[in-house]
Amino acid sequence: MMVLHCRILHCRALLLAAILFGIIQAPAQAQCEPANWENAPYSVCTFTAGKSDIRIFLDDPDGAVFGSFDAVSQSLARQGEKLVFAMNAGMYHPDYQPVGLFIEGGVEKMKLNTRNGPGNFHLKPNGVFYVTKNSAGVVESDKFATRRSDTRYATQSGPMLVIGGRIHPRINEEGTSKKTRNGVGACSGGRIVFAISNEPVTFYEFATLFRDKLGCSDALFLDGSISSLYAPSIGRHDRWRPMGPIIGVVEKGAP
Repeated sequence: MMVLHCRILHCRALLLAAILFGIIQAPAQAQCEPANWENAPYSVCTFTAGKSDIRIFLDDPDGAVFGSFDAVSQSLARQGEKLVFAMNAGMYHPDYQPVGLFIEGGVEKMKLNTRNGPGNFHLKPNGVFYVTKNSAGVVESDKFATRRSDTRYATQSGPMLVIGGRIHPRINEEGTSKKTRNGVGACSGGRIVFAISNEPVTFYEFATLFRDKLGCSDALFLDGSISSLYAPSIGRHDRWRPMGPIIGVVEKGAP
């Protein structure tokens, strides 16, 4: 029994060393939890840029729009992969095509949209959530135009909620419009944080959640009203459909 116990400990030590040195990649389990801010409930999911496999989905292998979390999950399962988190990923037209920049698998499928216009998307500055091989972040749209060409995934939406630690100048603290909202923030310690309100909130309340509670220097509004979350780790599976772009975090499926 003593020999067997030592062998088990030895195996565990080897596994831990392999993870620490990058030989084996530790699973990116969805770190989702409830949060409260200014008397409103939220669901918050946190990942580490460069360690979690963050992707953005639109079209399935046959070229049809996925349109739902289930469709993405089933497609990944056929490839031996597992969807552990997902959220709607920005505004789209009636045909489900993105309103602004969209990059999927390194391919630019929609160009950066810098035009003026009505609605939240054009409440400038708007912004881009992007993913590279080793990082992810949120940046104003005009600044993204000068980025290197190493972006694997990107989605454009608007408005920015937090810019360099400051609330978007056109988000009014006295605003009264309340909706269910979701967004993403680039936060301290390389954290990428996705949040969704579980009841209607104002833009200002949502922005201060990212800045003051979650510690995000930059944050981007993704959408409102249709805001949806897939987070099995907390028993959440919203079934709004059809939808346009979808952000997901992926792991290798069970062997």
